[in-house]
Amino acid sequence: MKKATETAQMEKNRYSDEELEEFKQIIQKKLVKAHNDLKLLTESYTNGNEHDTNDTSPTFKVLEEGYQVFSKEENSKFAARQEKFIKSLENALIRIENKTYGICRVTGKLIPADRLRSVPHATLSIEAKRVQAVAATPVRPFDPDME
Repeated sequence: MKKATETAQMEKNRYSDEELEEFKQIIQKKLVKAHNDLKLLTESYTNGNEHDTNDTSPTFKVLEEGYQVFSKEENSKFAARQEKFIKSLENALIRIENKTYGICRVTGKLIPADRLRSVPHATLSIEAKRVQAVAATPVRPFDPDME
């Protein structure tokens, strides 16, 4: 039965409006969660939610301050990554509106629905990802002395 579904999917050149609606709902749920996560991350590296004197009183706890700075930097990196994820989800919504969602940008084939349910912002099929990974793998020059 699964083989028949895969064959039918390969013959289609885009997902139906009903399928696109399902993906849209998945993406919208992920967007809400991603925005909430971004808000938490942003608050954690800004002092916007602290109403104390930690940033005005002199302190000699150098290690604690160093850890706090490191933590803020890490949260800032996570926030930037989260913003990129949100942008990817928003782009996926645009592709849904354009009815190009789920089409691999390398092969032009439909990305399997299971993959899109797991990674709704995917623009590459597993096949294309593998080719991309192989192409990105650095090739070591042959060195006869290493043999």
